Amino acid sequence: MSTPGTNLAKFKDQFTVAIFMLIPILLILLSRETGQTLVIVGLVLMLYREGLPGIYPSIIIVSATLLILALTVDTLTIAIVLAVIAGMVLFFMPRYERTRKTYVTIGLIYVGCLVVVWATDFFIHNVLAPHQRSRIEVLIDPNSHKRGAGWNVIQSKIAIGSGGVFGKGFLQGTQTKFDFVPEQSTDFIFCTVGEEHGFFGSLVVIGLLIALILRLIFLAERQRIKFARVYGYGVVSIFFFHFLVNIGMTIGLMPVIGIPLPFFSYGGSGLWSFTILLFIFLKLDSQRSLIMSRV
Repeated sequence: MSTPGTNLAKFKDQFTVAIFMLIPILLILLSRETGQTLVIVGLVLMLYREGLPGIYPSIIIVSATLLILALTVDTLTIAIVLAVIAGMVLFFMPRYERTRKTYVTIGLIYVGCLVVVWATDFFIHNVLAPHQRSRIEVLIDPNSHKRGAGWNVIQSKIAIGSGGVFGKGFLQGTQTKFDFVPEQSTDFIFCTVGEEHGFFGSLVVIGLLIALILRLIFLAERQRIKFARVYGYGVVSIFFFHFLVNIGMTIGLMPVIGIPLPFFSYGGSGLWSFTILLFIFLKLDSQRSLIMSRV
């Protein structure tokens, strides 16, 4: 992507980047590690910063929204709502813009949305593994698997809620101390923070992580070499995805996919990975200072 002349607005360069991303995605999928696969997909944030047209992130967001709706609302209702939205778009559109091409485009978008909705049932029941399917069902209704996949989320929410404003105190949490929450030191570490340090402690942790991400964005933006900027935004994407999904899954807003919270979850490999990612970028940023001094 740092090669001179690369332009993500062109299909050729989009295709080339997609191939390089699909290689590790397929290898990780073969090792049945869906969580890390989604982390690589999260690099779309970096791609968008480097010129990827906004239509691609929009497709991902709309598809995810339709996937959730298809699991909670019947297909006919969704089809009617989509038809109403399409009609409103056409109604408020200036008359001179209502060309044949516009009608065809809106029609194709409508059909594409319906295909996603109708394909959801096939995808859930024929493509996803049983444990992946149960995680999606738990996202919709945590009580659907009270003694199975939903147990972690239910106990995590109880632990966080019981912490109150200032928490129960360090190592004084009942839900975590008595092991009601599995994986409380790794994937569900945030529920330990919420129970022991309460709402205030949770805000401090979230604030520190957001501050780190914003600082990385600032450093990435001031790079004078495109390679350093691309790498910096890649690190931002990975940290942001872990932050968003890990905390989201502990409070029931994201599916449980088993990824750690940066610099909080217990585990040597995760800590080394985040540290290496971060310090390579810091080294690149130090080279920026040398380049500026030479200039």
